[in-house]
Amino acid sequence: MKSKKTQIMPTVWIVIFTTLFLIIAGRFLYIQVSGEVSGVSIQQLADQKRTNNYNIPASRGTIYDRNGMALAQEHIVYRLYAIVDESHTTNPLYPKHVKDVEETAQKLAPILEMDESDIAERLNDGISNERFQVEFGSNARELNQEQKEEIEALELSGINFIEEPIRFYPNGMFASHTIGLTDKQDDKIFGINGVEGFMNDYLIGEDGSISYQRDKFNMKLLDPKEVINKPDNGDDVYLTLDQKVQTLVEDALSEVEEEYDPDRMTAVVMNAKTGEILSLSNRPSYNPNSIGEVQNWYNDVIATPFEPGSTMKIFTLASAIEEGVWNPDDEFQSGTYKVGNITIGDHNGRRGWGEISYLEGIQRSSNVGIAKLAYEKIGPDRFLEYLQDFDFDKKTDIDLPGEVAGRILYNWESEKVTTAFGQGTTTTPIQLMKAATAIANDGKMLKPYIIEKTLDHETKEVIAEHEPEVVGEPISSETAKKTLEVLETVITSENGTGHNIYNLNDYTVAGKTGTAQIPDSENKGYKTGKENYVFSFLGMAPADDPKLIMYVSVKEPNLDQTESGSAPVSFVFKNVMENSLRYLNIEPDKEATEPIEVVEIPVWEDKQTDSYVNKLKDLGIEPIVIGDGEHVKKVNLESGTKITTRQTVLVATDNMKMPDLKGWSFRDVLSFRDFLDLDLEWMGSGYVKKQSIEKGSSLNEKDYLMVELEEPDVPEDQENASDESGDDEIEEEE
Repeated sequence: MKSKKTQIMPTVWIVIFTTLFLIIAGRFLYIQVSGEVSGVSIQQLADQKRTNNYNIPASRGTIYDRNGMALAQEHIVYRLYAIVDESHTTNPLYPKHVKDVEETAQKLAPILEMDESDIAERLNDGISNERFQVEFGSNARELNQEQKEEIEALELSGINFIEEPIRFYPNGMFASHTIGLTDKQDDKIFGINGVEGFMNDYLIGEDGSISYQRDKFNMKLLDPKEVINKPDNGDDVYLTLDQKVQTLVEDALSEVEEEYDPDRMTAVVMNAKTGEILSLSNRPSYNPNSIGEVQNWYNDVIATPFEPGSTMKIFTLASAIEEGVWNPDDEFQSGTYKVGNITIGDHNGRRGWGEISYLEGIQRSSNVGIAKLAYEKIGPDRFLEYLQDFDFDKKTDIDLPGEVAGRILYNWESEKVTTAFGQGTTTTPIQLMKAATAIANDGKMLKPYIIEKTLDHETKEVIAEHEPEVVGEPISSETAKKTLEVLETVITSENGTGHNIYNLNDYTVAGKTGTAQIPDSENKGYKTGKENYVFSFLGMAPADDPKLIMYVSVKEPNLDQTESGSAPVSFVFKNVMENSLRYLNIEPDKEATEPIEVVEIPVWEDKQTDSYVNKLKDLGIEPIVIGDGEHVKKVNLESGTKITTRQTVLVATDNMKMPDLKGWSFRDVLSFRDFLDLDLEWMGSGYVKKQSIEKGSSLNEKDYLMVELEEPDVPEDQENASDESGDDEIEEEE
């Protein structure tokens, strides 16, 4: 007989299983009806699992020069990766994973410049660890189109590419501190300095997105439910920089850097009537496409205040004229000038030039004369007001990041004197340029700017545009004209510190030289020695109505015993200013000895030498013929090039011989070097005195040539004048 317990247990189990079944069935029914599990939608979860979401990066805007030449733009490169998961291959006849590790490693190694073993190890490691794909480090990133096509031609299975944007600078080392740099953060390009940083919010754009449903093999479904949000690409920024003017500056600075190895250099070219910066450069600089070791991150033109030296005398002179205390014929005793417990000395060893007029004092850059103008005639308090009117106590607010203003030091009696000739008080080149616009622009001082306009990338609609802005009138129009007249004599007068140094061929120049002492932090004074100065020039041309203003400074160049500090500065100024004025079609204001004609280089290919040379002469060109061959081998200018009859034309014959280089300018020698790809070395500066290959000797391309250069003769007193700061300008008494 069964026990009562035995009879009840089956019933209990039936109830339990029935209850569990009802619970599970109810749960399934609930899920089916509601479509949710723990508050999560099953449909949404499924869609999420089988939906690919991708970011569509916005293209960063392009930075252009004023004429639409790209200075910084987005450039597409490629990152290589390899799929090693066999499951990605659906058809064995068309493998989509790396099938042969050894072959893949062998063929990729020379293109990626990697060891075969390194590539094979990465592939095998990915396979053994059951990874879907592997990458190959920095060597497989930022591949160009040529490398990509070379790898694609190998037809290696499993090898794929991802497009990646980088920032590319077409001109390399070109206004690098001004244009700026970018960096990548989470695959997004951000500007970090220069215009790239200053205008980042405009340039960066807003990313878009794309989403679609896929199968387990990552292939789109027939109905992928694709959603695309287009990116809003970054805006384009146009600068006031002119690529051709900037190239003139970069080339000149590079030549000076190579020959003189200075510690620092700056150069700025500005439109005198608008405040637009046409060129701005510093040395040392860097190539933003390949940074390497950067010696100087600062944009010195706007961010490095220094004691400007005698270029400050421009504004002391203008203040005296405006105040009505300037009489060019008044005389003073040069040499030394005592104020309180300090003695000011002129730059020629404190000897001076006897009793001279104030006009001659400006021409000779007399510290004594300018100090007496500021301290005695204008008065310290009134002179300070002029300095403030010229905005030497504030930033220019140029549209670049990192500007640092100089300081007017005016607390002690000595500072009230030395500020007049640019010592003690500090300023930046851009502050000097801004103040100089008042001299060049009828007394109206302009705000310097470098960003011309911002355009919508798609519609080309102007979003923002900069207009010239007058920010002050420290002097009258009449004073500005008188100041220009005096500054022109610094160049034209035989007494002038710029005479025979800063003259241009076709244009008059008004300007002021500067030789500023450099503070010596270790010895609590100023550095001594011939080279330990900041040599500079601030010039405006044409003199009577300046269209361009240019400032050049060269700090501590390596000079020969016979060279003055003005040599590297004048090389930059003359090359850039003369050629920029011509390029901008500014009418020459000097009377030409003969009319300037524009002619076209005739076709020279397959021409006989004599007939071609005669044709050039008929056009008014006196070519330099290299050799005595019967046929023209090459000409330094392409056929059809339009030139003036003053430009140098080199004609190489099929039997080249060395021409006589004596008297050639350094610029012509460089053109000769580039024309024949010569291995050139040189000593000194100026014009050719000696050459290593004798005139008439056989000459071949890539030959080695050494030339010795020398400066033209300069009167002894003028030679001294080019070094305006003595080691003992100021002497303090106990």
